[in-house]
Amino acid sequence: MAGLIGIGLTGILSQQSALNTTANNITNANTPGYSRQEVVFETQQGQRTGAGTIGKGVSVVDIRRLANEYLVQQVREDSTLTGEQQTLNSELNRLDNLLGGESTGLNNALNNFFASLQNAAEDPASLPQRQLVLSEAQQVVNRFQALSQEFIQQRESVKTQMQQGVKDANTLLKSIADLNLAISESPGLAQGRMPNELLDQRDEKLRQLAELVNIRVTETEGSQVNVSLSNGLSLVVGNNAAQFGTRDNAEDPTRLEFTLTNGGRTLNIDEQISGGKLGGLRRFDNEALKPAFDELGRIAIGVAASMNDQHEIGMDLEGDLGGLFFNDVNDLAVQRSRVVANANNQLPRDGQLAVEITDSTKLPAGSWTLQFSGDGRNFELIDKASGKIVNQGRLPDPVQSEITMPGFNIRVEGGTFNAGDKYLIQPSRNAAESIGLQVNREEDLAFASPIRATTGDQNVGTGKIDQGTMLNVRSPFTGSLLPGFQTAGELANGPLTISFAAGGPTGMTFTVTGPPPASATVGTANQPYEAGKINTVFSNDPAAGADYQGFQFKLTGQPATGDTFEIAYNSNGVSDNRNAELLAALGTANTLNGKSQSFTEGYAGLVEDIGVKTRQSQFDLEAGKTLLEQSTGQRESVSGVNLDEEAGRLIQYQAAYNASAQVISVAQDLFNTLLQTFR
Repeated sequence: MAGLIGIGLTGILSQQSALNTTANNITNANTPGYSRQEVVFETQQGQRTGAGTIGKGVSVVDIRRLANEYLVQQVREDSTLTGEQQTLNSELNRLDNLLGGESTGLNNALNNFFASLQNAAEDPASLPQRQLVLSEAQQVVNRFQALSQEFIQQRESVKTQMQQGVKDANTLLKSIADLNLAISESPGLAQGRMPNELLDQRDEKLRQLAELVNIRVTETEGSQVNVSLSNGLSLVVGNNAAQFGTRDNAEDPTRLEFTLTNGGRTLNIDEQISGGKLGGLRRFDNEALKPAFDELGRIAIGVAASMNDQHEIGMDLEGDLGGLFFNDVNDLAVQRSRVVANANNQLPRDGQLAVEITDSTKLPAGSWTLQFSGDGRNFELIDKASGKIVNQGRLPDPVQSEITMPGFNIRVEGGTFNAGDKYLIQPSRNAAESIGLQVNREEDLAFASPIRATTGDQNVGTGKIDQGTMLNVRSPFTGSLLPGFQTAGELANGPLTISFAAGGPTGMTFTVTGPPPASATVGTANQPYEAGKINTVFSNDPAAGADYQGFQFKLTGQPATGDTFEIAYNSNGVSDNRNAELLAALGTANTLNGKSQSFTEGYAGLVEDIGVKTRQSQFDLEAGKTLLEQSTGQRESVSGVNLDEEAGRLIQYQAAYNASAQVISVAQDLFNTLLQTFR
């Protein structure tokens, strides 16, 4: 009887374990990372008799965790990809909506501004029209500054997310290290009895860590795992965990760089961070936000420089030359702000550099690294986008010199430079933030041209003169006004008279002279005049000396000997709209990218570039989600809890439990029957 009772008891206990395991599966059906468990039964060793072996029941040899390491790893990898794309797509969508929105973008402000200039050109003396120009110009400034501020806010948001992501990653690394220790110390591990719940928890922590950054997981002794970055840099070894960190970027203090501290040593791992949320944030910053900063600044410089150049050669309502329309793009403080010294430069760190915009039409959008080597005077200029050396050479002694690039010059003003010193060169990044309106009064808008030409009353020929083209009225070498414009409200060396005389290789010459009594020759005397062609008066080359006066006229037709034309200051030219029309024409003129794009086209290119990246990230995100769903589904097919299946097992184990109980009941009945025979 005892053998029958023992067999029934093993059945009851084993089926009870199976029922408990099944119940545990059911209650954890929605627990993240839970792996289904099942009971492994084994027949107990039987009793050998002459008639054969009589069984002694059943025992539970293992509670097996149903998990496939390959599928678990696949889920981790797909979580890394999806985490990166979700973050990248979210940030790109925010930037795309900002740049492309009608109320938040730049296009409407630019179009309205140049439309107001066109309207003002139709009535240049109208103060209300002039006030509208100033109002729309301020709107352009506001939009540039607002976009720049939004960029800064998004940059700070990215930095905050990086810092929070690092904190989350450190918490997970510590948890994984603690779980490693708990698993290795788990009772029964040497006999193969795995701590299933701890393994599930560790796999879930690893999956969450993979959502933050790309990792590699390697199994080691004692069922522990080592965790490293994709390049092999250790994050968790046994029960020891490294710590992520962030700090101001040594090259660009407005950005953060990632660090890893392990064993008291801190390393810069910025280049090793890839995949996951942290990798997505880093990609967005490098591939979208920084280029957008540079491109928006380049457009701001283009608008300011073009408007300033044209406005300065006009004449306002009070007869004075026009001044700056927007802030000077080459203000000394602004020039120096375009250079940032690397925080790791050697002492004395007194190198002084500045970046001057020389031609906004050729200015590229981007950033460069100027690094020194050798004795500190050898330099290389490296394009950060391509990593290529675009300029190199050696500084003179003393070091004051210029490094010339298309559209800008790097001016070395002085100081000491050591081997390994680096400087970040960013000609355009802060330009949108620093743009501002310089014209305050309607009367200061220079819509007229300061010069005009008239035909002599006694002329008998068919010669004609145009109304001239204004050039730069400042010396490109000194920056001071040319002699003819140094007296306000008049042409200091004028009026100028163009006189024709017979002679020369073409049969006729002309000479430009100043006012009497000196009537001194201005420029070259007795210049040949060719009928049937366009003849120019004065040079457009600032290096031409006295033949460069800051303006140029064209002569056509067949003048007669003794004919004259007069060039004078445009006094009382309040209805002159020549400069207003030229200012308005800048709205459609090709003034960017080597004079291949207008301002609106340049901005449209920025919007399109971000839009393309946004759409591509959306496609990548959808693909990543599909892969993650597939790998998760495959894992769930092995490790997930199927409630219908578990319900069937409950019935199965319940029936077996009841049957085992019945075996004991039968044994009890037999024992009672046996007792009755002795009564």
